[in-house]
Amino acid sequence: MAIHHNNILANPHFRKDWQRRVKVWFDQPGAKKRRRNARTAKAAALGARPVKSLRPAVRCPTLKYNTKLREGKGFSLDELKAAGIGRKEARSVGIPVDHRRKNRSEEGLKLNAERVKAYRERLIVVPRHSKKNKGKKPDLKNVSTVRDTAAAFPIPAGVVAEAPRAITAEEKDVEAFRTLRDSRAQHRQAGAVAARLKKKEEAEAAAKK
Repeated sequence: MAIHHNNILANPHFRKDWQRRVKVWFDQPGAKKRRRNARTAKAAALGARPVKSLRPAVRCPTLKYNTKLREGKGFSLDELKAAGIGRKEARSVGIPVDHRRKNRSEEGLKLNAERVKAYRERLIVVPRHSKKNKGKKPDLKNVSTVRDTAAAFPIPAGVVAEAPRAITAEEKDVEAFRTLRDSRAQHRQAGAVAARLKKKEEAEAAAKK
């Protein structure tokens, strides 16, 4: 093939020793064991503190996945207010705060507020510096159940699927397309209808004078 235009001259490198540059993952089993040991050491170093922070239940984005719930980054300020806890206190006891989140539904707000309340009921806070606890061992019963927050406070199912059933006669008589079109037309013409009624009332009031 002839060379056209002012292009770079072809200089293919076909004799490189690629076997010395290939990447392999033979250390994957060892890395898995190393990560597991690191998690165990971290849990032992934390003592009675939760290994994982409590996370809110949030909706997945887009119309395709919004029926599912997943773990979010942090609780919103409205959720903490509904649970009766401040943002500084929440961060100090392992409750992450996301000030950018907005609550779009009462159900989501109530769900996450209940999660915070349930977490606080089972949480045992041991002060770092306190004269009362000096020389005394705190009562840490049932702390092991609180350390794994994902297992103790699982994310609930987003939508429970409805069981199959027969279509009723009333549902068969409903015309879905006509209902949607009428609703759309009423919403679109609501302003004009209200203005027309107001004008009519003003005209009647002027005629009575």
